[in-house]
Amino acid sequence: MSNYAKENISTEQPPPRQETRVSRADGDQKRTRRFETPPRQRSQSIDRQTLLNFRLPKDNRLRKPSEFRLVYERGKRFEGRFLTVFILPSATAFQRVGITASKKISNKAHDRNRAKRLLRETFRLSRAELDELDIKFDWVLNARRSLLRVKLEKPLEEFRQIVSKVKKSELNKGEESVEARAK
Repeated sequence: MSNYAKENISTEQPPPRQETRVSRADGDQKRTRRFETPPRQRSQSIDRQTLLNFRLPKDNRLRKPSEFRLVYERGKRFEGRFLTVFILPSATAFQRVGITASKKISNKAHDRNRAKRLLRETFRLSRAELDELDIKFDWVLNARRSLLRVKLEKPLEEFRQIVSKVKKSELNKGEESVEARAK
């Protein structure tokens, strides 16, 4: 094998290559490094951070089982075709929500997760209607099996109807308290 190497492999070094890159004074100015972001072309009037922040703050969520139990025990219940809503007046300065999807609606976790996403989005898109309420509530939204067969529009419409019922009952309570004070 060593005879073969001596006969067939050259030991001469190749001549040094000349630099093929043309160097200019402004050659690298247009290139950006990977870790640098390109400069913005125009000013942006919309704050992207608020547009892309779809999460509910932790303060706006019911997280403890005791909070859910309190709403179930003392709250008012509204039945719908796609969801069941429990509400209880809250001492906080904002609406809080808790969302549940039990194994009754599906044994598959991805179905339950989809149902919870639909209800979360329903609550988020109804923010304008919820802000019109004078009293702040703790909301518990329970998914029903029929929610899995529909898109967002139907549960959103149903939730907004429930919010309008809450608003009407809120007005009626206000009128009743005014009448009670008058007597």
